[in-house]
Amino acid sequence: MTAQLIDGTALSKTLRADVAKRTAALTARGHQPGLAVVLVGDNPASEVYVRNKVKACEDNGLHSSYDRYPASLPEADLLARIDALNRDPKIHGILVQLPLPPHIDSHKVIEAIAPEKDVDGFHVANAGALMTGKPLFRPCTPYGVMKMFDAYGIDLVGRNAVVIGRSNIVGKPMAMLLLEAGATVTICNSKTRDLAAHTRQADVVVAATGKRNILTAEMTKPGAVVIDVGMNRDEAGKLCGDVDFAGVREVASYITPVPGGVGPMTITMLLVNTLEAAERAAGVA
Repeated sequence: MTAQLIDGTALSKTLRADVAKRTAALTARGHQPGLAVVLVGDNPASEVYVRNKVKACEDNGLHSSYDRYPASLPEADLLARIDALNRDPKIHGILVQLPLPPHIDSHKVIEAIAPEKDVDGFHVANAGALMTGKPLFRPCTPYGVMKMFDAYGIDLVGRNAVVIGRSNIVGKPMAMLLLEAGATVTICNSKTRDLAAHTRQADVVVAATGKRNILTAEMTKPGAVVIDVGMNRDEAGKLCGDVDFAGVREVASYITPVPGGVGPMTITMLLVNTLEAAERAAGVA
């Protein structure tokens, strides 16, 4: 068996075309969706992510603002900027790129963003509402993964799903969305004693640890659906994920590549969340 690739690049293009169409319709009514992106410091990876997010907005008709500050920016100044963006009617989504410099409290910054503009879905109001299945926004990466399941007709009801990773950004919300979809969910992490014992029973595995080859072919149930959220570099500097792709592809039924899998979906769902925030603000169902 060779797994079918879940093409995140192709799916994201389809979803972005819908975003562009809805954005044009909303803009014609005088309500152009707007995303504010804030970057503090000079992390090279963060610079790439932010540039891609701003470009995605421009390519699909959304307004974007980009504030870039030195790593020495005082926390109070960042909080003041967020307060101004909260009050700006042209801005419907606010994204503060993580990680932040050590002297800035990331939790305090996230909580300063108005919940109705929290398009990352990280605010405690949205994270808590996710537990009830009624968040204003779903975190972009897990939301994108759920769209992949939908697009490829992968039924999650009654399936055993294992999420490897417990971050607030991916692991925990991913587990909640899988649970909401009817899966039986196990969350594993770096402290899990026998990871393979869990993954060998899993119909669906989502790997999100930032550790290369955390999942190998021997650990994978034949026919499983494998979603690789990881983003790493191998010895040659080539981009790779958390999954041993070559080996697992010969065992799984579906698998996401890295790059070209989950990555494009994350930014796409950021656009979707920003558009939905603008539609909500404009009173459009």
